[in-house]
Amino acid sequence: MTRALAMISGGLDSILAAKLIKDQGIEVIGICFKSYFFNESNAKRMVKQIDVPLKVIDISKEHFEMVKNPKHGYGKNMNPCIDCHAMMMKYCSKLLKEYNADFIVTGEVVGQRPMSQNKASLNLVKKESGIGEKILRPLCAKNLEPTEMELKGLVDREKLLDISGRNRKVQMELAEKWGIVDYPSPAGGCKLTEPNYARRLEELLKFNDNISKRELEMLKLGRHFRVSRNAKIISTRTALEAEELKKYITKEDIIFLARDFKGSMSVIIGKPTKEDIEFAAKITGRYSKGKDEKNLYIKYGNYSNELNNIIKINPAKDEEINRYIIK
Repeated sequence: MTRALAMISGGLDSILAAKLIKDQGIEVIGICFKSYFFNESNAKRMVKQIDVPLKVIDISKEHFEMVKNPKHGYGKNMNPCIDCHAMMMKYCSKLLKEYNADFIVTGEVVGQRPMSQNKASLNLVKKESGIGEKILRPLCAKNLEPTEMELKGLVDREKLLDISGRNRKVQMELAEKWGIVDYPSPAGGCKLTEPNYARRLEELLKFNDNISKRELEMLKLGRHFRVSRNAKIISTRTALEAEELKKYITKEDIIFLARDFKGSMSVIIGKPTKEDIEFAAKITGRYSKGKDEKNLYIKYGNYSNELNNIIKINPAKDEEINRYIIK
């Protein structure tokens, strides 16, 4: 029986591509990659709707090393899509033997993304991956030259599609036809495509090349302020965000709370100076319910200890916020 490995990103296109191939009587195994910047949660939901098994592969460390210096550069933000796709293809090429599969399926559509899904980029990914002619893109196959799988009769080319461009009308019609109702927006689940996260990561890389997983997770939360080369402040927006941030705080970190008012929790990580600690207190006051008070008392201390230290401050002014905030 013909067997295919379908790269499942968690978006609609990849699941439709897998479904198209499965409906030709071909056995399909889903392959999902996870890293520090995207995970398998959407993919797990999606494969259940077409009854396809899913294998999750963690490429976090290798992927992050590539993100630091991608051969083919970045997209609009810090997303190195060409290098990322090529890396995933290389992994899939090794899995072909392991699963005794005949080819790889992707959900790519010609012209859908200007950098990574034009014909030149698709060919470049194929070349960089070293996978040869084993890649099938069912959603746009009729816009491309016939693949080895079509020429050998493993796949019926007439049952493949000719989607192109950014309009997703055809995909949404197919989803409705096949009863696929639970799918995410086309914006994607990769944090590297998000401008705010990308700017924070770019800034962090300027000061630290040995970044930990917890630092990458913390980039997703709160407001970030660079106060010195060795210290950074994170100020939470909500109570839920504060609880999430606590998952990544260590006993070396210092947290700040307004003594007499509710509001933001701040944390300073790194090796802060006395001036850095004072500014963290001012940030905490600025985002507390007492932000309009002339003077505030801020309590602080190392996480998991009593906040026995008290400092009297004036809440940070807008010009101070704008000077240090990482936008």
